[in-house]
Amino acid sequence: MAEATKKTSPAKARKKKQKKSVTSGHVHIQATFNNTIITVTDTNGNTLTSASAGASGFRGSKKGTAYAAQIASEKAITDASTQFGMKKAEVFVNGIGLGRDSAIRGLQSAEMQVHAIHDVTGIPHGGVRPRKQRRG
Repeated sequence: MAEATKKTSPAKARKKKQKKSVTSGHVHIQATFNNTIITVTDTNGNTLTSASAGASGFRGSKKGTAYAAQIASEKAITDASTQFGMKKAEVFVNGIGLGRDSAIRGLQSAEMQVHAIHDVTGIPHGGVRPRKQRRG
């Protein structure tokens, strides 16, 4: 039997994809009671890295703790600084969980310059629609 030999073209030189260099960006912290999610973006909002307390190895009720949020923020920032050279950040905090303040402390301990801290937690105004009136 004659086997079909696969002809390969000469090795084409592929261009190496250059890593994007981002010196300043945004850090979005979503702090809920059950978990804390940190997303690092550039100034346009394109995600660079992200980390959460659950992805950092914490399980169950430990994910909602302040310590877990600090570890997750340090992990996200070290990834962003090593991969993209990020040095300055503007922080946007959303939610009312335990990890709000400790996540910001984790950023500063990872030697990230924090320009501004914005609280973007939603505030209800007017509340929800009341129930229909009871007929008697």
